[in-house]
Formats: sequence, structure tokens, C-alpha cells
Amino acid sequence: MTDIVVSENVVGAPMDSLQREFDVRFDPDLWKSPDKLAAAVARAKALVVRNQTQVTADLIRVAENLQIIARAGAGLNNVDVEAASAAGIVVAYTPDENSVSVAELTVGLMLALARRISAADRDTRSGGWARRGFTGSELMDKTLGLVGLGRIGTLTAARARAFGMTIIAHDDFIDPRSPAVRELEARLVPLDDLLAEADFVTCHVPLTETTRGMFDYARFAKMKPGAMFVNTSRGEVVDEEGLIRALQEEKIGGAALDVRGTEPPGPSPLSEMDGVILTPHIAAFTEEAQHRVVASVCRDVAAVLRGDPAVGYANFPSPRRPPSAIK
Repeated sequence: MTDIVVSENVVGAPMDSLQREFDVRFDPDLWKSPDKLAAAVARAKALVVRNQTQVTADLIRVAENLQIIARAGAGLNNVDVEAASAAGIVVAYTPDENSVSVAELTVGLMLALARRISAADRDTRSGGWARRGFTGSELMDKTLGLVGLGRIGTLTAARARAFGMTIIAHDDFIDPRSPAVRELEARLVPLDDLLAEADFVTCHVPLTETTRGMFDYARFAKMKPGAMFVNTSRGEVVDEEGLIRALQEEKIGGAALDVRGTEPPGPSPLSEMDGVILTPHIAAFTEEAQHRVVASVCRDVAAVLRGDPAVGYANFPSPRRPPSAIK
């Protein structure tokens, strides 16, 4: 029996150690075939995924021996946590391990938009030297509006303060008296007020039914003229048709997207726009963050298979399956 199925490209020294201790089926393309995936996990004790593998209730139903599902990443949108919990399966993930990398890319994209770095690079490579044509703006004395003030939003705000930015934020779940708000000297405001006031709007929300499509044309039209939008959270929170229209009508000054509603995305007018920066979901992909992420999931998988509790769990630390289900 295979102990662990790894259905996506989760690699590194911690995974090498896991493979030495357990019987691991490593197949980074397995997520592409639901039938093969179901057959592989039918008798496995652990499943390790990133964001492509769809861990549905149907898949969980056939995985009669599964003790832990480990998601190498912060979001759990591709894992049916409710079905896993009902089956007594531990769901582990890594909500904090890549936060610094995501925050740093967010600030990097803000700088790239403000200074028109991508467009200037393309023009210079083609033989141009249009110095005045790429006059940008500073971050200093600008207002950053953060939609979501969790760990990544907080880290982004702290870095933005070093540039001399004023911080405003919208978050329905944070206490205005919290230490994070005080330390950042942030002002919590309604979303419409944030959109009207911020020079840069960055998005740091999870994907829920409430946040899906929250940034549509109407929201972009409420933004301050010339303001920039950055999304490093989830692609589905943005209505891309609305964003395209807002850019075409110059309702906003530019946008940077690291995530898309469909990944990889198909052809889009966004690809032809100078005021747009597109990156392929790389916010968490630094050497440091990936080592922490892989180390965390491998630690928790090994712990559960040895009979110890997981640390980074989303539901409970140890399996709750009936003993007869774990063979």
C-alpha cells in the first residue's frame, strides 16, 4: 500500500526525507486525471497537494484509508474541508509560511506600476531611450488602501510605511482597537471610502461567496482617478471583464495581477495593455517560502502517520476515523 500520494510538484529536502521514511507515490501531473487520482488515493494514508488538485467530497469518499490531506499553501479553496472533517481526516495547510514573500511581491508590483518598470524595460530592449516618456510617481506620501488586514495585509502595510505611505484598510473581521491597527497607524474605513481615497488598492482576502467577484466594474469605477490596483490574493475576487472596461475607460491608472480566475488564463486584452503587469501566480514562489511550506506539510504528514498530532491543521490535529477504516 502507498503511504503518501503527492499529486503536484511539491519538492525539496523535506520531501526527500519523507520519501526515505515512507512509501511515496510522487506524480506531479496526477491532478490532471481525476480517475487516476481517485485510484491512487483509494488506499493511501496521506495526500499532498498544492492548488490544482481538486479534493472533492467524491474523492474523499473513495479514500477509505486517508488520514491527512496536506495542502502546500495558504488557501483551502480546492479542498472540501467539511467533507474531510466529516470523514475524520486531518486537513493541514500552511497559512503563514509564505506571507512575507507575498507581501514583498505586492510592494514590488506597486513599485513596478508607479515607476512603469515593465513598459520601460520593453521599450529599452527594443532600442528606445524614452526617459521622459516613462516618468513615474513615488510611493512616498501616497495612500495605500488594503482590502483585508490579515497577516499578509499587515506585512504589506508595514513595508509600505517604510516608503512613507499613509495606511487605510477595510476588513470586516478586525477589531479597530487591535495592536496591529495601532502599530501600523492604520485607519479602518468602509470599502467605498477606501476606493475613493487610496492611490494604491491591494487585495488580501480569501475566496468566499462574499468576496467572489467583489472587484467588478462598479467597484473599479469608484476608485480614485489614476489609482493602481494590485491583486495577490485569489483571481476569482476580480471580475476581469469589469477590470478591462475600467482600464479602457481610464477609470483607474493601472493594475497588477499575480492571480487569475482561470490558471493558466486564456487570451485576454489585459496582455496587450501597457498599464498592466501580469505574473503567473508567483507570490509565494521564493526559495525561502517554498522551503518553509514544504517543510511544514512534510512535518505534519510524517507526524500523523507516526501517530502524533499535526501542527498546522485547519480542523483537528489527529485523525478521527474509526480504527477499522485505517489499515
